[in-house]
Amino acid sequence: MMELRSSPGEVLDRVARDGEAFLIERNGEPKACLVSISFFLPDISPERVAQELAALKEKDQKHGLTINDNHELEFRFREHISGEPMGLDIVLPHGYPNLAPRIYAVDLAPNTPKLWPDGSLALFGTSVAWNPKTHDVVYVLNAARRWLKQYGKWRQTGEWPEDN
Repeated sequence: MMELRSSPGEVLDRVARDGEAFLIERNGEPKACLVSISFFLPDISPERVAQELAALKEKDQKHGLTINDNHELEFRFREHISGEPMGLDIVLPHGYPNLAPRIYAVDLAPNTPKLWPDGSLALFGTSVAWNPKTHDVVYVLNAARRWLKQYGKWRQTGEWPEDN
């Protein structure tokens, strides 16, 4: 409590920037805990979320929206590859748009190539491929759909098509 009283701005910066948490006691008894908002909610500005939702609405993209167990915003889409339905999840991590989204296709075949170790589609592995100022969920959805078309060709031929 003393540290919070003497330098509240520094304590808040340590919580927000470094992920520190503080247990606040009074008279030796715990009274509260100071933690980053990302502990409970996605760490994405409401303006950016509104922008993403407006872009999806403008393109008439039907989707589900949820907050996952890691408190990240998750968009869900239903796609069809070679006539088969497939789920597509776009996860906006804490710090989005400065951090690239993760994209997961549900029920992929075993040994599917072009995936990261966590099972996400290998689309935005470098900062060169993701531009937080010009890219959005619609851009990600289109890139994921191109990946899914390549996946469909791989399922038919056994070879991943060349990137165009």
